Amino acid sequence: MIDLHKPLLRLYLIRHGETEWSLSGQHTGRTDLPLTAHGEDEARQLAPRLRHIQFARVFTSPRQRARRTCELAGLGAAAETEPDLAEWDYGDYEGMLTADVHKQRPAWNVFRDGCPGGEMPSAVSDRADRLIAHLCTLDGDVTLFTHGEFACALAARWIGLPVVEGQHFSVDAASLGILSYNRSHPDVRVIALWNSKS
Repeated sequence: MIDLHKPLLRLYLIRHGETEWSLSGQHTGRTDLPLTAHGEDEARQLAPRLRHIQFARVFTSPRQRARRTCELAGLGAAAETEPDLAEWDYGDYEGMLTADVHKQRPAWNVFRDGCPGGEMPSAVSDRADRLIAHLCTLDGDVTLFTHGEFACALAARWIGLPVVEGQHFSVDAASLGILSYNRSHPDVRVIALWNSKS
């Protein structure tokens, strides 16, 4: 049961800015790519949207693209590294385009099928659930700097859907989402904002 006397948890879910591989569409899990110059500009544009919010905690994926986005958005000094915010491990499909994977496996969908040599949907679901359980011990506004497909999986799990339903979400580089609770029904988790760039 939610304690109505404390501030409701609100998660500001931010995808990192553009990298060379996010621009090309290559699957980027463990590969630790930097932001492009445009990606750095995208990250800086987050700062005015975030600067007046008093964040209780700031968490970032260990990958440099997420950490740099956090820094350029003005929250680097408060950031804590959270390994569970890392992108899906694409294993054998790291660096590949979906079109290239489809030449080997025509019906492949990462949210349903996972990646050989990497993470399966059940592992990503467990990771998202572990992260959510930790976050639900916190109060107030919390920022999460993460990655595209993990953000979709996390959003699906936040509202009680299986990870496969993450395929129905789309998240752009340096976009903002908010995961929170319905104020009229504070036990109900909601996606209050999704894929916002302005």
